Amino acid sequence: MRRNLFTADHEAFREVVRELLEKEVVTRFPDWEHDGQVPRDLFTRLGGLGLIGTAIPEEYGGGGQEDYRYNVVLQEEAARALVTLGTLRTQLDVILSYFLAYADEEQKRRWLPGIAAGELLTAIAMTEPGTGSDLAGITTRAVRDGNEYILDGAKTFITGGLLADLVIVVARTSTDPENRRAGLSLLVVEDGMPGFTKGRRLDKMGLKAQDTVELSFAGVRVPVANLLGEEGQAFGYLGANLAQERLAIAVGSVAQAAAALEQTIAYVKERKAFGTPVASFQNTRFELAAVSAEIEAAQALLDRAVSEHVRGELSVADAARTKLFCTEMQARAVDRCLQLFGGYGYILEYPLARLYADARVARIYGGTSEVMKLIIGKDLGL
Repeated sequence: MRRNLFTADHEAFREVVRELLEKEVVTRFPDWEHDGQVPRDLFTRLGGLGLIGTAIPEEYGGGGQEDYRYNVVLQEEAARALVTLGTLRTQLDVILSYFLAYADEEQKRRWLPGIAAGELLTAIAMTEPGTGSDLAGITTRAVRDGNEYILDGAKTFITGGLLADLVIVVARTSTDPENRRAGLSLLVVEDGMPGFTKGRRLDKMGLKAQDTVELSFAGVRVPVANLLGEEGQAFGYLGANLAQERLAIAVGSVAQAAAALEQTIAYVKERKAFGTPVASFQNTRFELAAVSAEIEAAQALLDRAVSEHVRGELSVADAARTKLFCTEMQARAVDRCLQLFGGYGYILEYPLARLYADARVARIYGGTSEVMKLIIGKDLGL
């Protein structure tokens, strides 16, 4: 169906991204998956082309285009090329928002030019071994000592933590027995600070080119100048950005489901069973017709949500609805596509196997499907 989400500028941006992926990413991607990370030179290359700093103001080395649709284009083109760009989505859709919204002038001048250039890589450390989605249960602690905080604790499932130069750490700076959400702060920990250790790289089922690690902090002295926003206000900051984070996951889910459908259509036209192309079987047509209809429905919902987000009107509940529907749709679509590949769908030489493995986490990170239902239920007054 025809989409009216993008302008001519977005489509010109799409052409630049598509050419870059074809020339510099697609052939190298298998090596990145084997290595468990993308090389730093990808980020500097993207930064040099202005693809990372589109939302960063011009005075800090960016493009000054605070338009989320450019991020959408990046995800769609990566999915179309059957690659992932490591931690780039997390940096652009999640982490950058905190720097833009809460950094003071000195911090912006210190960090944003390097981020825009792809020279400073970032991560955000929220999840702890015992907390999961319960951010109010964070136990990593930072105690003020003069002009520094002394940071102690551990984080896990940290996307991009291995390569990160700057890690936004959610830590408890005070305790209020009557309000578990109070007293959380954001501290920017810099790579190389004594006591900051990057632990083992977690061996995931999917998203192999995206490094995910454990981090530990043992008496790390973080300057007060690295406090992002106001002390004790982090829970509100985290909640304010959840809508975009969940929307970004939905964007990837729909784009990857569409890529799975495209690959499957091409495959069933070539593959023969009992001397006949698999595409000629009624079951094949019915299955792919159903997948196509689901993708179109999800795309329509997603485009509406993106439009509302660009206008600053997307609610937390509607972002949850979008993530829930699109990620659950992705799971069904990719599973049905893999089935039509038969045994080859289970072999990693074929893209469906990777798309299937990569899809599973979409219903977990950024808030599980069950958490999305809780949010939606609350919005319904239940």
